[in-house]
Amino acid sequence: MPLYFAYGSNLLPARLVARCPGARAIGVAELPDNRLDFSKPGADGSGKATIRHQPGAATPGAVYDLPEAELPVLDAFEGLGRGYGRERVVLRTDGGPVEAWTYRAIEVAALPAFDWYLGLCLAGRAAQGLAGADLAGTAWIADPDPGRETGRHARALLAAAGFSLRDLPGAPYR
Repeated sequence: MPLYFAYGSNLLPARLVARCPGARAIGVAELPDNRLDFSKPGADGSGKATIRHQPGAATPGAVYDLPEAELPVLDAFEGLGRGYGRERVVLRTDGGPVEAWTYRAIEVAALPAFDWYLGLCLAGRAAQGLAGADLAGTAWIADPDPGRETGRHARALLAAAGFSLRDLPGAPYR
């Protein structure tokens, strides 16, 4: 079964398992010489997480064991060829180097993340026992379409994880 490195919204196990039911978290890792940002243009007009080369930086994330048959499913969700490219990376773990698949944006743009998307990333970090302080400066906006299906689904996952959009850095929700 291939290993997959999640660093964005798929860090939240419920998010990834909803997409790929056979996914199993096997531990945390970091991708050296890469930084996380939210510059991948999403189909909904918002910024999504991606990794960008930066010597000396490290992106935290989780390693999942993914059934081979579910890799094309994840490719479709991630927009392989339409927004992300899939590549092999070498991760640092407590047990030594591990090779896994991950996704990197093909093109980047300065777009804010939607509130629910950043919420998924922060809730995923918390679920994996990873710090989220480095995401405090991430530009985000409230989704202008509160009825958007992906946003509704995300808010349901966040509620089930005990995460409120009030937990977002700088959240005006009170």
